[in-house]
Amino acid sequence: MIEVSAFLSFNIAILLLLIGKAIKFRSNFLRKYSIPEPVIGGFLCSALVALIYFVSGHKIQFALGSRDFLLLVFFAAIGLRADISDLVKGGKPLLMLLFLATAFMIMQNVLGISLASLFGLDPHAGLMVGSISLTGGVGTTAAWAPIFVDRLGVLNAMELGIASNMGGLFAACVIGGPIATYLIKRHKITASPDEDLNVGVRYDATMKAAHLDYFNVLRAILGINIAIMIGFGIDALVYKTGFTIPTFVSCLVAGILFKNLGVPFLRKYSTTDRIGINHGLSLLSDLSLGIFLTMALMGLQLWALSGVFAFIAVCLILQIVLTVLFTVFVVFKAMGRDYEAAVICAGFGGITLGSTATAIANMTAVSQQYGAAPRAFIIVPVVCGFFIDIVNALVISLFVG
Repeated sequence: MIEVSAFLSFNIAILLLLIGKAIKFRSNFLRKYSIPEPVIGGFLCSALVALIYFVSGHKIQFALGSRDFLLLVFFAAIGLRADISDLVKGGKPLLMLLFLATAFMIMQNVLGISLASLFGLDPHAGLMVGSISLTGGVGTTAAWAPIFVDRLGVLNAMELGIASNMGGLFAACVIGGPIATYLIKRHKITASPDEDLNVGVRYDATMKAAHLDYFNVLRAILGINIAIMIGFGIDALVYKTGFTIPTFVSCLVAGILFKNLGVPFLRKYSTTDRIGINHGLSLLSDLSLGIFLTMALMGLQLWALSGVFAFIAVCLILQIVLTVLFTVFVVFKAMGRDYEAAVICAGFGGITLGSTATAIANMTAVSQQYGAAPRAFIIVPVVCGFFIDIVNALVISLFVG
């Protein structure tokens, strides 16, 4: 085992993100289909690490402790860019997206159980390649795997779940941009030209120096840090009630409250300064998300797929096909058939195959290519980061029973 220190791992992630951006900048194909830059660099690293393992037998493990804090930075910045008016408008679409995600989780599990039976496995094993690992992610997989081993006799439950999650995570990164690009081109829809991006800047845009100076970036950093501190406080209060929510959801809520409930963080500044602070928030959120997702992908242990390759491969292919068809023909229409719906469709694969960060990365790549979608960047994190875990637990319990 070769262990890479946290400091070196962090700097490798930055280098990989730079490589991904450079490759995408030179590739019309990658830009056209809005493939996120972290996917390019992160997958190159994980593929190289897997090759080293298969050739020499040495495992390389990166220390990724700083990764989770970057996610808090990202969602705090998103909250600081959000307006209450967007949340109010997002009420009905939020419920619709939650309903669609719930229906899709049931379909995922039915497909997983059917394939497990077809391969002569315990049907319960199919749940580990369904909503447990794909919608739920590593945390949900780790929580349910011991139950499947001890109570249901699925001895390789953890391996199935982790392998499925890794494959789904990569697939989610790849399909989101092309789906949105197809919908945008097919239905000839455009974004509002007056909206600023929630994350990063458009590829064809120029950032004026007056809008991104030393003080505006520093104010953006201070605002993010304050929102994170408030988020930790919200987390502690919720924990005392006996419930738990992901910390990044607390930071998202904290950012929204800090921005909208009378705190003069932005309001006392001139219009130019407010634009500059927003640009600073967009830049910081883009950097933190890019490094986070790069670290997540470079940490994938692809050799773990080898033991159950045939079953996992068939399951993932069919789950991906199901996701694409459901997104294009159901989600897009149900969410309004407009540009915001197309951006949400870019993130739906992240909801059902990857993670919240994957969903947002796909949406970010699309918005940087075509324009802002403010409501999508509020609806998807709330559904994906909070409600979906609660509903998924109920769905899993139903199928296990």
